[in-house]
Amino acid sequence: MSAPELSELDHLREIERLAHRVVAESSGTEFPEPFRRELDALSRTLRSHHFEGDGCTEEDRPRIRLVGACLLRPGLVPAGTDESYEEMCARLAVEPRPEGWALWHTWADGSELRVTMVVTAVGTTEGLFENWARGRSFDPVTPLPSQVVRVLQGWIGPVTFSPRGVGHTGLGGRPVQDRPV
Repeated sequence: MSAPELSELDHLREIERLAHRVVAESSGTEFPEPFRRELDALSRTLRSHHFEGDGCTEEDRPRIRLVGACLLRPGLVPAGTDESYEEMCARLAVEPRPEGWALWHTWADGSELRVTMVVTAVGTTEGLFENWARGRSFDPVTPLPSQVVRVLQGWIGPVTFSPRGVGHTGLGGRPVQDRPV
């Protein structure tokens, strides 16, 4: 029986899974120093969860530095939010959609002007959250123009901070106003 054809992203995930097994199985085993150095280097690189938009397969697209993000979905709004999904969409001036929306909090082109990008990259945002939850500072590739629906002044919240965002803002663990700042 032949192996199923994997997508490029699934292929990367399978390589990462196998590399994790190699590292785990070799733990505590004595190896020649050059091999041990390479094995240790492999172990250090196995720290990210791959997802669409992580840059592994989109090497030609630049990364965007995010301070944080938020996911909005029908029937599921972030903690600390008094509005419904539909009300939040209305405030953002976007149509509700079954997949929901992602809010990416960043800065305008090299300045300190805070902006919120309303993007369709929900899966990418889920991948970011998985990495951030493990303390991994990780930036996605810049969304395609067709993925950006609106750019609004201020960080419209609530915000789940990236590890870098916590350090940059000093706001880790404290709420951010959900109106433009």
